[in-house]
Amino acid sequence: MTQNQPVPNFATAAMALKGVSRTFDEGERELRILKDVNFAIQPGEMVALVAPSGTGKSTLLHIAGLLEHPDEGAVLIGSINCAELDDEERTAVRRTDIGFVYQFHHLLPEFTALENIMMPQMIAGLSRKEASVRAQELLDYMRLGERGSHRPSELSGGEQQRVAIARAVANAPKVLLMDEPTGNLDPDTAHYVFDALKALVKASGVAALFATHNMDLAARMDRCVTLSDGQVVGFQL
Repeated sequence: MTQNQPVPNFATAAMALKGVSRTFDEGERELRILKDVNFAIQPGEMVALVAPSGTGKSTLLHIAGLLEHPDEGAVLIGSINCAELDDEERTAVRRTDIGFVYQFHHLLPEFTALENIMMPQMIAGLSRKEASVRAQELLDYMRLGERGSHRPSELSGGEQQRVAIARAVANAPKVLLMDEPTGNLDPDTAHYVFDALKALVKASGVAALFATHNMDLAARMDRCVTLSDGQVVGFQL
């Protein structure tokens, strides 16, 4: 595995971390997890984040997703430095510009697949009719068009995760952040879900950061990065 220090293109990035650092207090000492991180993802780009536990992967994802503040540096979504926004403004950016997909789908069990995808759209201000049309389009795209009336318990693991992906992109975000989204799936289903996800990324132009330990999937992305000594570095499999 060959590592290199990538040169980020901040000018055209959908999401960028610029000079980001994050330190935690651990007893009487400080633990610096991220150190002057400079990292950017372009629209339509799919980047694999492959890093061992304890290296700062979750911290990086939380800061990129505006769930956590950096101690220093800028978090850019498009041209907006979200590190300078207050909590209400950050919530508004998350709602419209960032989608999240986790290892566990976190679908609401009492609602159908269609309703789960409608919900973030309605929270963002769309009418029920508009949200329903968009949700059905996404279900059709994910080859789940006939499953919209089913609740999560009536869907397979792969189907649930595809619904979660559709929900994450329902508001046409600029950035899609994923933490082991295929980690609970068998290999064949994981590859099927990944294929659907990659097609969606390329068709929509969303910038996708995909945290994974699956090297086969990582090798199929546009590029791979890892964390080394608190910084993002690129590598080739």
